[in-house]
Amino acid sequence: MAPKISVVIPTFNEEENITPCLESLCNQTIKREDYELIVVDGNSKDKTREYAEKLADVVIIQTSKKVGGARNDGAALAKSDIIATTDADCIIPPDWLEKTLLAFSKDEKMVQLYGTVYPLEPGLKFRFYLALANAFSRLGYYTHTLYYTLGCNTAFRKEAYIAIKGYKCIDAGDDLEIAQRMRKLGKVKLDTKVRVSFSMRRYVQFGTLRSLYVWLYIVFKGGESEKYTYASREYK
Repeated sequence: MAPKISVVIPTFNEEENITPCLESLCNQTIKREDYELIVVDGNSKDKTREYAEKLADVVIIQTSKKVGGARNDGAALAKSDIIATTDADCIIPPDWLEKTLLAFSKDEKMVQLYGTVYPLEPGLKFRFYLALANAFSRLGYYTHTLYYTLGCNTAFRKEAYIAIKGYKCIDAGDDLEIAQRMRKLGKVKLDTKVRVSFSMRRYVQFGTLRSLYVWLYIVFKGGESEKYTYASREYK
């Protein structure tokens, strides 16, 4: 019997984070045989693949370009009708997959689901930053102007994903861009009860304002920029 949901996790030199991430995904409220974990590794130089192979169902080396390509490589192997994606530095609540499947079962017209993010690291500053991000996400959703379908916390129907030919292989914003095409096929919905714990390490390492500026710069350049890059960036 095919699993009910497939989870795709792109990685690149994530030996310190991949085990906690996968352990949280192995500790879900639905049966382990009801879902599969697919790790797509960007040819890491550390022990990421070795550690991932202990817990994931499938571990492959990425062949397509950039993080959107990694998600596409993983989705191509998915056996389920529902595909979820997250990041290697996230910790996933035990009910994440259960809530995701429930949302899709309640609305046949929904083609993509996304949720909210909360900081892994302690501190009022990080909680404030992500509270703003979640408020911005809600505003975009209810005004139908922006669907903040971050790759760390989204899921979609495989049939719709195939119809739009998956993620674009761009340097940044691929996870938001896909929602614009998904909307043409059905509903893209925000469920604030579907949450993940998100690492703030990129903002610690590169600075919050600079990280946001670089991301926005690339997105407004259409996802590609010769000036900045997110591709294969290493975070400490």
